[in-house]
Amino acid sequence: MPISAKKAVTSALASKAAVKKPVVLRTLPRLTLWADANFMGTRLRFRGNLGVRDLRVLSFNDVLSSFNLEGRRETTLVLFQDINYKGSRRVFRGAQAVALLSDFNDLTSSFVVSLRRLSTSQINRIQRLGAAPFGFAEVLPDGVVARKGKKVKK
Repeated sequence: MPISAKKAVTSALASKAAVKKPVVLRTLPRLTLWADANFMGTRLRFRGNLGVRDLRVLSFNDVLSSFNLEGRRETTLVLFQDINYKGSRRVFRGAQAVALLSDFNDLTSSFVVSLRRLSTSQINRIQRLGAAPFGFAEVLPDGVVARKGKKVKK
């Protein structure tokens, strides 16, 4: 191949590489909460490993009735009856849509959602410490979002 042809091919490849394609971010897990049964009413959406210590800060305390959890087989959602991950809890594993939280309807005050499986001992630790696991984003009672002890945004 002549040198000029090599330059043309190299140039064409370089310009093709420079063209940016749209990137669709699919951060998992994704969690959608609804205030009413059958995925109706006020809706909140979350993504990524996250804990919310007090749903009052989002005006969603004791109103959760249905949810949709997107993720992997290991994905874990833990709903807690009281703020700061205290009280009775319900654990859900894997992607699922729950149209009615029959035995936990209108009782959730805090939650943790994780892409990886949270063991019973890890969930017990969350309850004992009143804090999401290391590396999780966390909505604090004052509305600040923190990760690893750093403020992210208000």
